[in-house]
Amino acid sequence: MNPNVSTVAAKSPNASESHVETHTGLPLFTRYSGNPILTQSNWPYPINSVLNAGVVRLPDGDTLLLCRVEDRRGLSHLCAARSTDGIKNWVIDPQPTLPASPRDFPEEIWGIEDPRITYVPELGQYAVVYTSFARGGPGVSLALTNDFKSFERYGVIMQPEDKDAALLPRRIGGRWALIHRPVTTLGAHMWISYSPDLRHWGGHKIILEARRGGWWDANKIGLCSPPIETAKGWLTIYHGVRQTASGSIYRLGLALFDLEQPEICLQRGDSWVFGPEAWYERNGDVNDVVFPCGQTIGADGDTINLYYGAADSSMALATGSISSLLTWLESNSSPSEGNTQQRDLVSGR
Repeated sequence: MNPNVSTVAAKSPNASESHVETHTGLPLFTRYSGNPILTQSNWPYPINSVLNAGVVRLPDGDTLLLCRVEDRRGLSHLCAARSTDGIKNWVIDPQPTLPASPRDFPEEIWGIEDPRITYVPELGQYAVVYTSFARGGPGVSLALTNDFKSFERYGVIMQPEDKDAALLPRRIGGRWALIHRPVTTLGAHMWISYSPDLRHWGGHKIILEARRGGWWDANKIGLCSPPIETAKGWLTIYHGVRQTASGSIYRLGLALFDLEQPEICLQRGDSWVFGPEAWYERNGDVNDVVFPCGQTIGADGDTINLYYGAADSSMALATGSISSLLTWLESNSSPSEGNTQQRDLVSGR
């Protein structure tokens, strides 16, 4: 059984909350009408907010959200919520599932955030890649688990400033591959790095650059949920940040990367496909944010159940179709914006 497969039925949203992106007049992603599905009020202990959950379907069929939970100090930890249908009746761990451990991992002194979960068949375990936060800024940390009760922590694998990371589920050319978003003198772009053992990383390359000027994804981009392996390539949902006079707007776009050379971008969508439009996305601790860190795939192999943080205050759900996203990319990506230039970290080429 694919541990990342589930079926979630979503109802039609209010028309005013649906941005149309297809020739059929239908949105690429449809919001669940009962959103938000998890809020601060659902938690069994006092918190400020719940957001940006890593997601997986467990072997017993339950959907697990490993949520970023911000406590009332302002520091974050990870806490699991489980549901049989992936929509309601969430059973939430009574205490943090994966708390920060600053004594053993000082890079977590200000908390841990934004997990992405990948099931790795070769290891028979789930790889949880998350952001650790300390005085030096955000870094990328890794932990392995097979039950979301005990974790083998690897600590920092990408030093600050770096975040928005996920592991691909299989080796590429004999090496593990990690997509992440360092901030360097080159800007805030998406990179890929490779490792023989999940501890030592190299072969760093830019795979997708933030555009410049007035684009919706100008200046800063980053990975959202882990890439989806399809026959055409790694289908990837990423976020772009638009700076406006009243603040930032976080929206989602699509890109497709080569299966065996994932540093090569095959297609990149021109426009955003999902953005903050519903009231719970536009109003919260941070207004105008949609931010998914995970999805499950339906039993039909095509339906995407996308779980996203809304306005840094709650968890919400939208559904889409892999085939529809790939079709949209075919007709909405410009050649000049697709196959991005690759730069080696050392040579600068």
